[in-house]
Amino acid sequence: MFLLFRVTQMEAPLAKRLAGLSVFIFLLSQVSCDRDLHFCGTWRHGHHPLSLNFDISPGCGQIIIAANESSLAVRGQIAAQCRRSSTHQLIRQALDSDGQSRFCLYWEPLQDQLKLQVGMRNFTLCWPSGMPDSCCTYLSYSSNAPEATYGIADGLIENDIVTRKTLTAYAFDGTAVKCATFCSKQSSGGAQVHVTDQASVEALCALSSEVELKDGFRGMNINPPRVKGIAPESTTPTIHLPPALKQAAKNSSKVVYTFFKNNSMFQEGLKEVRVLDDVVEISVDNQVIQNLTEPIRIGFHHDVIPKTHSRTCVSWDTRKDPMRVKWSVEGCKTQQRGEKHTDCLCDHLTYFTVLVQLEPRPVRHLLALTVITSLGCATSFVSGIALIVFLCRRRRAKDPSTPIHLGLAVSLTFLNVLFFFTGVLANAGGQELCVLIGAGLHYALLSAFSWMGIEVFHTFWLVYVVFRPSPKLYVWNLVGFILPAIPVIILARVDDIYGLREVASSEDEDNPFLMCWMKPNPTALLAHHLTNTTMLALLVSAGLVMLLLVYREIRTRDEWQKNRVAFLSIWGLSCLFGTTWGLAFLDFGPFSDFILFLSCILNSFQGFLLMLRFFMLDWMRKHAVRIKESPAKVCHMPTSPSTISQEPLEPLCPRS
Repeated sequence: MFLLFRVTQMEAPLAKRLAGLSVFIFLLSQVSCDRDLHFCGTWRHGHHPLSLNFDISPGCGQIIIAANESSLAVRGQIAAQCRRSSTHQLIRQALDSDGQSRFCLYWEPLQDQLKLQVGMRNFTLCWPSGMPDSCCTYLSYSSNAPEATYGIADGLIENDIVTRKTLTAYAFDGTAVKCATFCSKQSSGGAQVHVTDQASVEALCALSSEVELKDGFRGMNINPPRVKGIAPESTTPTIHLPPALKQAAKNSSKVVYTFFKNNSMFQEGLKEVRVLDDVVEISVDNQVIQNLTEPIRIGFHHDVIPKTHSRTCVSWDTRKDPMRVKWSVEGCKTQQRGEKHTDCLCDHLTYFTVLVQLEPRPVRHLLALTVITSLGCATSFVSGIALIVFLCRRRRAKDPSTPIHLGLAVSLTFLNVLFFFTGVLANAGGQELCVLIGAGLHYALLSAFSWMGIEVFHTFWLVYVVFRPSPKLYVWNLVGFILPAIPVIILARVDDIYGLREVASSEDEDNPFLMCWMKPNPTALLAHHLTNTTMLALLVSAGLVMLLLVYREIRTRDEWQKNRVAFLSIWGLSCLFGTTWGLAFLDFGPFSDFILFLSCILNSFQGFLLMLRFFMLDWMRKHAVRIKESPAKVCHMPTSPSTISQEPLEPLCPRS
């Protein structure tokens, strides 16, 4: 019994060692036998001209990554369809210094995609394609290459170190597996499949199919192909093939199309724009299709893209840039069909997607618009001062409309002077001062909108509520000056709302116009829509309704029959009610530039036009008084309470 106990004690450490070795072998197999391959290392090279050599062919054998003093090579048989062989000279400025450069090789068998990153450069060795029948996967490290001065050091598979030594090569053996196995396992949850970037099933298993162009082909609409176990989303793109494609594809009758989703390779190198999640590839075997007489139509369905962020249909010409993804607008036209749908009309076949501007789109004719706005604000500021002095003198007449006109004049004058100096203050004061100026500009805009709304309400009161006195003056001051400050104070306490804002010009994007306003971030954008856009929509709607009501009330008067009087009445009330600001909602379509300039002119010169209105009314009143005092004529002025703001449109007697 004792001997047996001793033997058991002696065998226990051996059993533990064997168990530990088994666990190590299992973990090693998990590290080196993933479905895809992510291998990184440090290329130790000399200071001579460097080159990249690659030779990839179809099959499932071995892939070798080798390096020496002057070249980095990738060769082997792992692809399903890709066949690429070339030598590429490397630019030393794009590599790391001190005779060594970091590189990574990525292999995704489900898309037959192989890419290499060396230093700051990305190289596409095998373009992504639809899911092949057979995948070369479970690549396992097999070589024991010799050490050398120049070669690959610090080899990593995923994030697991293989060796710190400098080896001349690394080799990986592959195993052929049916690709559909991974998709069905991933969708059913029956196996744990490694996903490099946490992509969905649709991202790994790119849906691909082909269509035959038969004789008498008259065009075709294509929806995503259905694969068992994978349900295409409602946002998957659609394709329309025109009849002209049959004439162009003379040497082949089959068109292959593939739907990619969330492929990170298509986003590489892009900073200020973003590629949609969906990318579509359309091709004809062994033939280049371009300059179609009828365009291919690809419909992209996506999340809401605001109007301030431009979107452009683009394609990747693999003939011009075979080694890296470079999107181009050449040969494609963009049709925006709402905030969630974009159609691309392209005259060639390749990869297609939509680029979305991350920052608000550059403003066309920014310099001209800035000059017009500055001139208009300066003119309106001077006109506003003159109008304030004029209205202060008229307050002695105890006209109930005068304090309301005065409040509008004060708010517009404050808005114009702040907007005129916002560019100067943004360049001189920087971010801290811009927080204060931006909040002040926002308050001035809301205050001006409030007083325009008060003008609309007061006009309605004078026209339809005849026998009741209008609200007290302190009520108007509370609504026009105090109420707009509440949302501004709340937003000012929220961080990152007001500050320095860059407005890029389409003519010179490197020199943006600086101003103090709300920042271009989602929180500030939401605040802008909740305050400015909502208030402007209510103001314009009420102003247009009030113009219609005023027209119905006074159209039967004798003086309204004169065209000049009708024009001056509508023009004057439009300035008073702020309906010209409604042009901001019409900035789209082929007339967007015209609308933009018209809105800029009318709104920046609003203070001047308002002063002109009151001065003309005062002149008409004095002219009517002179005619009334003339002994040769007897004139009658309208004195009913329905007269708008107690200001006559035109004297009822003819001119002398």
